[in-house]
Amino acid sequence: MANSGLQLLGFALALLGWIATLVATVMPQWQMSSYAGDNIITAQAIYKGLWMSCVWQSTGQIQCKVYDSVLALGASLQATRALMVVSIVLGVIAMGIATMGMKCTRCGGDDKTKKARIAMGGGIVFLVSGLCSLIACSWIGNQTVQDFYNALVPVNSKYEFGAAIFIGWAGSALLLLGGGLLSCSCPSKDGYSGRSYPQGKAISKPPSSREYV
Repeated sequence: MANSGLQLLGFALALLGWIATLVATVMPQWQMSSYAGDNIITAQAIYKGLWMSCVWQSTGQIQCKVYDSVLALGASLQATRALMVVSIVLGVIAMGIATMGMKCTRCGGDDKTKKARIAMGGGIVFLVSGLCSLIACSWIGNQTVQDFYNALVPVNSKYEFGAAIFIGWAGSALLLLGGGLLSCSCPSKDGYSGRSYPQGKAISKPPSSREYV
């Protein structure tokens, strides 16, 4: 059974990954305007996020606008929003489950095998949360690359990776690492070492020396 230090390390990494995923979901810098071209105006920069788009002026002023219609968004953006929200919700559930199963807590009873199974379940949920975040960031990253190298897309409409994508990738990696450490809390096999014998059958004993007399 994993020790409490390994469980605390896994929970801490998963918690940091969940915070990074939450920050990346809120940030509007998922895509930033590309300056690949000859006649590019650098007086402003355009950022596109999951929930809003922002324009940064060279004077330091930022103006943001929330998307008016959800159905008007692209399929990759809608899928990314859904996966990131699912990742955050699963992270909250995993934190509750893992807290009850960790050795350093008194929740979940005194049965060590039961608590180990609960901690392992929390780690598995953390793994699913990290996979959702990883798929979401990779999906919109792949769409950004395809649009950037698409000759039919105007130069002024091309975007590059924003800071939120890298934060999302880092958060998903921490979630996967922390969930993997918590998943190592496998139940001990000591409770299953005892042998059970079928009822109604006597246990055969080796013949004693008196039987041969």
